[in-house]
Amino acid sequence: MESKKQAVGVIGSGSWATAMVKMLGDNETDKSIHWWVRNRQTADYIRTYKHNPNYLSAVTVKIPKRHIHVDVRAVVEQADILILNTPAAFLKEALHGITPAMLRGKVIVSAIKGIVPDENRIVGDYLQEQLDIPIDNIVVIGGPCHAEEVALEKLSYLTVASQNVAAASAVAALIRTRYIKTNVSDDIYGTEYAAVLKNIYAVAVGMCRGVGFGDNFQAVLVSNAINEMARFVNTVHPIARDIKESVYLGDLLVTAYSQFSRNRTFGNMIGKGYSVKSAQLEMNMVAEGYYASNCIEQICRKHAIELPICKTVYRVLYEHQQPATEMKILADKLT
Repeated sequence: MESKKQAVGVIGSGSWATAMVKMLGDNETDKSIHWWVRNRQTADYIRTYKHNPNYLSAVTVKIPKRHIHVDVRAVVEQADILILNTPAAFLKEALHGITPAMLRGKVIVSAIKGIVPDENRIVGDYLQEQLDIPIDNIVVIGGPCHAEEVALEKLSYLTVASQNVAAASAVAALIRTRYIKTNVSDDIYGTEYAAVLKNIYAVAVGMCRGVGFGDNFQAVLVSNAINEMARFVNTVHPIARDIKESVYLGDLLVTAYSQFSRNRTFGNMIGKGYSVKSAQLEMNMVAEGYYASNCIEQICRKHAIELPICKTVYRVLYEHQQPATEMKILADKLT
């Protein structure tokens, strides 16, 4: 009797979701791929032309037309492994109507590098507390990896983390391609928090550029940022880890320095005098660092953690302080 082909579902239709569908399609493992696309017009376009018209439009989609869905329940029902690829701000909306019973027994993968805003929690905690997903069924995918370079098939590395190493290894095997190398980790909390923090630091880098600081200060800022990151993750989830590994330091570096970094772009606009709202409207993309800044500030208050860079970003974004003034104050605190 022929065994059932493994089914993978992807939730989201932005650039990272499109890149994920490309990776899965280019991977040679025998499987079926189901993709939830929010907008019916976009779904129809992808079915007809095999390209996402809005994000990474050069990427060819290698899945059957009937496997592109606008009803999220159809993807959830089909999938053994469900990969969440929406911005964190839209996760609750994307999963509207999905109950814990529908997800029971499935491996849920977060490829989301952000905070669920209304809940003020990382995605892993949200999945456990709101959807009753056991921790051993949760997997997190971390960088360093930009969707735009996946589209160009530039060599990239992803870390797949779970307390269930077998689940992490299974997911890693599904996204590995000739241009994607994968590592497996058991540091699910460190991986997810590092992905959240690096977005805040990229906003800080963008702000420092926007107010006129140069490469020398940026190097100091990023050096201090990795030390802050280590202090934070070692406080909230103290296990043995090497903060110099690519999932921590590498992801921070690519987000802080890359031309593709939306958080850096957002921070640069704030530094140049844009309001948060006007910067978000002009970008027409979600900068996860904005939502992350508020959540990390609340956690720092709870645990009495001092993170001067994160505090500076919070003061500018949420307390409406002047970026140039706050950057000058920060400069006196860095070493």
